[in-house]
Amino acid sequence: MHNHLKNKSLRHLKDFFLVACGIISACFGLKSFLMPNGFIDGGVTGISLLISTLTGLKLSYLIILINIPFVILGYHQIGKAFAVKTAFAIAILATMLFLVPFPSITHDKLLIAFFGGLFLGGGIGLAMRGGCVIDGTEVLALYISKNSMLTVGNIILILNILIFGVAALFLGIETAMYAILTYLSASKTVDFVVNGLEQYIGVTIISEKAVEIKQFLINDMKRGVTVYKGEGGYGEHKEIDILYTVMTKLEMGKLSSEIRQMDPDAFIVQQQIADIKGGVVKRQALH
Repeated sequence: MHNHLKNKSLRHLKDFFLVACGIISACFGLKSFLMPNGFIDGGVTGISLLISTLTGLKLSYLIILINIPFVILGYHQIGKAFAVKTAFAIAILATMLFLVPFPSITHDKLLIAFFGGLFLGGGIGLAMRGGCVIDGTEVLALYISKNSMLTVGNIILILNILIFGVAALFLGIETAMYAILTYLSASKTVDFVVNGLEQYIGVTIISEKAVEIKQFLINDMKRGVTVYKGEGGYGEHKEIDILYTVMTKLEMGKLSSEIRQMDPDAFIVQQQIADIKGGVVKRQALH
C-alpha cells in the first residue's frame, strides 16, 4: 500500500513537472518568437493568435475563452482528471502570457517560424506527456472522429487549412505560408516529444526459416519475440510459425537484410507503433 501511494505521488510529481516545462516552453515560443512578429500557428492556439492579430484582443484572454468548450468536451470524452489538469494548465499558460516578460529573440522570418513552432510544439507535447493539453484541437478532432467517417488526422488537417485560408485572406499569402512552416515545425516537435526518438515498428514475419530468424532476433538483435501458431491458407494447408517482434526504425534495415539472406521468400509486414507499455521489448545481453 505504501509503495503504491509512493509510486502514485511520484507519477503525479512527474506529470506536474512535464506540464510545467510544457507551459514555459509554449510561453517562450509564443512571446519570444510568434507574438512580437505577428506570426500564427495551427490549431486552437493558431485561432487565438489569428483573432488577436486581427482584433488587438489580448492573447491570454482568447486562449482561455476559446479553450473552454474543448475543456468541457474533454471532460465528457476523456474524463474529469484530464479536464481539471487541462483547465489548470491553460489558466497558468494564459497568466504567464499576461504577466511574465519574455525577450524578443529574432526578426528573421524563417528562424521565427522554425523556433517558434519548435518551442510551442515542444510545450504542447510535454503537456500531453503530463496527461493534459494546452491546445484543444486534438480533443475536438477525437470527438468528431467518433461521430463521422473522418480520422483525427483528417480533421486536424481540415481545421488547419481553414485557419491558414483565413490568414491568407486577412493577413496575406506570405504570412499564411510562414504560418504553415510554423505549424509543420510544431507538429513534428509534438510527434517527437510524445513518441520519442525511438519510434517503434511492429514486425510480423512468416517464413519457412522461422526457427533461424527467431534465434537471430533473440541472440543477435536482443529482441523479444512472440510466436503465433498459424496455418497456410494459400495452396497447401500446413502449420506455420508466425513471428512478431517490436524494434526501432533504425534497426529495420539490418533485420530486413538478414531475413532476406536466410529466406528471400519471407513475408514481412511492418506497422508503425505510437507507443508501447510493458512486456520485454529489448532483452539485456547476458554477461
